[in-house]
Amino acid sequence: MLSKPSNRITPLDMAAVLVLAAAVSFFFFRMERLLDYQWEWEIIPGYFMFRDAATGEFRTNILLQGFLTTIKLSVWAVVLGFILGTLSGVMGTSASFFRRTASRIYVETIRNIPSLVLVIIFYYFVSSQFLDLLHLDQWLRDRSEGFQKVFSFFLADAGGINAFLSAVIALAVYEGAYISEIVRGGINGIPSGQWEAAWSMGLSGFKTFRLIVLPQALRRVASPLAGQFISTIKDSAIVSVISIQELTFQGMELMAATFLTFEIWITITVLYFILCFTLSGTVSLLEKRLAVKQ
Repeated sequence: MLSKPSNRITPLDMAAVLVLAAAVSFFFFRMERLLDYQWEWEIIPGYFMFRDAATGEFRTNILLQGFLTTIKLSVWAVVLGFILGTLSGVMGTSASFFRRTASRIYVETIRNIPSLVLVIIFYYFVSSQFLDLLHLDQWLRDRSEGFQKVFSFFLADAGGINAFLSAVIALAVYEGAYISEIVRGGINGIPSGQWEAAWSMGLSGFKTFRLIVLPQALRRVASPLAGQFISTIKDSAIVSVISIQELTFQGMELMAATFLTFEIWITITVLYFILCFTLSGTVSLLEKRLAVKQ
């Protein structure tokens, strides 16, 4: 029988912390003493915020702008990917041969294409053939300045809206294929007795699925879904190849201009960790609350 987890710090925990601290210290020692690397951490905060000399106001700089763009990309890709993946997962459990086949084709096709290739395909083919025809950038330029600021805050400005949308769609399609399998497995894991009990109460098949089966399935797959959402945040770095000014792209631009290789990439690593760890902690909290209610 497994013992109950304890919050007490054990000697093994302390040893692991000491080993990690020693490894980090050794890394910085090697960089400073053997490679004669001059650390310049003091200038990194200036790439997050700076004071405008003309107005005296604080403005966002390149790293914070990239961080915010990464958040926007991840949020929209997660939302669209979850919707697409849930629909595909539901179709994969359908009694209809056509729906099951369509779901399998989508899942197997996308899962066997590298995410980088998919992003490039969407940018150079889908975006140029479809999004440009909508003239969304020109429509946005014709709007008021206030509307453009709000739109840019949640999505992107007129100059980058097509590239931003193509990146979001590509990430959503890619992540949706994996979410589809997670949702399909969760639905198939619901005992058949749940369906039979609902039917005996006079519920239709659709109501049974919507009110009983799907909510239980989503609760069961909360942890795998959280892992996939975290993967979406990390996968968002690949859109830097199509010049989306997210965190990785801004980091590469800043490194090329300043040659502060380690300071910049350590900072970017910490920022990605903050995003992923925050999401992981939020999902863990939701899981505990759901467990209490059950």
